[in-house]
Amino acid sequence: NSSLQLDFWYPDATDHVAANMTVDFRVHGKEFQSIQSVLDQNKMHYEILIHDLQEEIEKQFDVEEAIPGRHSYAKYNNWDKIVAWTEKMVDKHPEMVSRIKIGSTFEDNPLYVLKVGKEDGRRKAIFMDCGIHAQEWISPAFCQWFVYQATKSYGKNKIMTKLLDRMNFYVLPVFNVDGYIWSWTQNRMWKKNRSKNHNSKCIGTDLNRNFNVSWNSSPNTDNPCQDTYRGPAPESEKETKAVADFIRSHLKSIRAYISFHSYSQMLLFPYGYTLKLPPNHEDLAKVARIGTDVLSTRYETQYIYGPIASTVYPTSGSSLDWAYDLGIKHTFAFELRDKGRFGFLLPESRIKSTCKETMLAVKFIAKYILKHTS
Repeated sequence: NSSLQLDFWYPDATDHVAANMTVDFRVHGKEFQSIQSVLDQNKMHYEILIHDLQEEIEKQFDVEEAIPGRHSYAKYNNWDKIVAWTEKMVDKHPEMVSRIKIGSTFEDNPLYVLKVGKEDGRRKAIFMDCGIHAQEWISPAFCQWFVYQATKSYGKNKIMTKLLDRMNFYVLPVFNVDGYIWSWTQNRMWKKNRSKNHNSKCIGTDLNRNFNVSWNSSPNTDNPCQDTYRGPAPESEKETKAVADFIRSHLKSIRAYISFHSYSQMLLFPYGYTLKLPPNHEDLAKVARIGTDVLSTRYETQYIYGPIASTVYPTSGSSLDWAYDLGIKHTFAFELRDKGRFGFLLPESRIKSTCKETMLAVKFIAKYILKHTS
């Protein structure tokens, strides 16, 4: 019934819903009864995971600030705190961390990449981004954790020391800065960026459908009012363009691209826009299989892995496929915790464990890249 408004959390749009699929969606309190009766009439089994969204939003913040004024890796941090943190990391580790402004957003916020590694231009690099979708807060939390752990364990942890001695990591802690700010100040469930759309009062483009790869092949991504709107043209968005330009200009060194999302506990690789498998499918599947195994050793968190199109659903214009087709032959997307109990509203008390297990997989991938790419 099209008059009932459903906000799909998983999958992210109705056209991705297939037969016998479990879906997560959010409904308005005032429409709850009518939706319930439609489900009951059709004998559809359902479970209410979150009874009161606002209450659950407030419950996310369940970790006390350890030392006021000190950056906490066990809490969600807003954009201002993340900016201050980028400065602090450079100040604390000038020989290992530098901050690069790669562009600015629609609302003129800076896009910062942290380059982490011992100085030397001619070396392999891995590009990582977090927070391309504003409401996926666990993602930027992981990018902060990664930089913190990398710098902290240099000289102490053998693997990390070797990685930083021989590679650079380019880390974009928040890709969609405007959307992230909006998700903190206005609407916790916001996903897209905040650019204005021509001839529409609806705001924003899904940055992960705005890359120049099979850009217009997905149906239903051309409506500016949808969360999956692909934008008026490939790289129409300042954020996408800045990231694409940066990666293109460092293509000689970048051997892997890793993007962090939530939620659903998956490790994905190309392709999203086609069901055909990329030439090095075996290799990607092997890395993903071992990566998810390694991840599960810490807390037994189970991940599934596979190509985007067959594991989740076909999708066009994604950063992963774009980077792969550009020539970066190891591209991965993590869908971090959980599997839907809290969804995007993962409590802060789960941040540390999520980051610790993910770190194991990322270190494995980096080690693999160091050893097996020319």
